[in-house]
Amino acid sequence: MKRFDFRIMLGGGLMLIGLLLLLEKMNIISGAADIFWGAIMLVAGAGFALAFIQKPRERWWAIIPTMALLGLGASAILPRAFSGITGGLFLGALGLAFFIVYFTDRSRWWGIIPGGVLMTLALVDGLALGDRAGDFGSGSLFFLGLGLTFLLVALLPNPVGKMQWAFIPGGILVAMGALFGSQSTAGLIGYIWPAALMLIGVVVLIGFFLKKE
Repeated sequence: MKRFDFRIMLGGGLMLIGLLLLLEKMNIISGAADIFWGAIMLVAGAGFALAFIQKPRERWWAIIPTMALLGLGASAILPRAFSGITGGLFLGALGLAFFIVYFTDRSRWWGIIPGGVLMTLALVDGLALGDRAGDFGSGSLFFLGLGLTFLLVALLPNPVGKMQWAFIPGGILVAMGALFGSQSTAGLIGYIWPAALMLIGVVVLIGFFLKKE
């Protein structure tokens, strides 16, 4: 069997983009370049997915570029009518990747935090797109999502040990989300949430160093 030659991929790619540009010129399709690069990212994502499936515990990192590339590729090839959901689609796919990292090996409990944050941002983006939540509603939902993320860290099993410290930021954030559900306190969100994120960072670092002792 002949060795795979990179020129095959290059030649095939040039033929594909040439065909897409021709179809766009004939008004048969639109956004040929987006479709081409979207297809490239989907193929690359499939390659990382194959590497992950073969050895999921050793190659856990491969699921992150897998979901990122699949999210970007799907966003690129979607019709322009769906352009508003591309941000949420990418964030949701990337958030799912971190949850897969955790469920592949529960000692990687840290994957729950970026996974929950990204999923929350995807949900907020979707609600904002449909005008189902204004700045006030989105801010409240953001805090609630972050709080539930830390509660998951505390409640979900892992071989490292109990993460009781996560109840502290989780409880604070859920309470803040409920507090900002009141119109009278909604104006404080822009000032408090940066401070809250800094506080959460401090608590996470404290929890990490306490586990090291």
